[in-house]
Amino acid sequence: MNCGVIELMRPLQLVWFLMACWWAVTAGAAVGPASPQLRCGWFENPTPGNAWLIDREGEWVVSLQGWHQAVGDWPTFKSWRWVRTNGNYGYGCTCMRVLIDPNSFTITKILSSSSRSLATCRRDGALKEPTPG
Repeated sequence: MNCGVIELMRPLQLVWFLMACWWAVTAGAAVGPASPQLRCGWFENPTPGNAWLIDREGEWVVSLQGWHQAVGDWPTFKSWRWVRTNGNYGYGCTCMRVLIDPNSFTITKILSSSSRSLATCRRDGALKEPTPG
């Protein structure tokens, strides 16, 4: 009669076997390294140390003073691609290749970025243009 592998094991072997099985199952469910994503929309920088990207999915935090700062360089904009709302601060249209934390809607790393014309974001019906305030 074949009693199976588990029945033939000694208690300590059984513990190690079950731990190995548990590890194999949970390791398969673990999230691997984040994949870069291309996100396009309004990059808003209203005040020093505060910035976010507003795309079709929502508002992604790039930087909040005293809380979070994404690694990497923020997009740069020529004057005709930047709407000034507070001195040199304001918003522009951009595409950014980034790593994100989808649970907290934060951008954790900026891999690259490029500015787009303001008209590009204005034509996209899914994007609402920031309002000074």
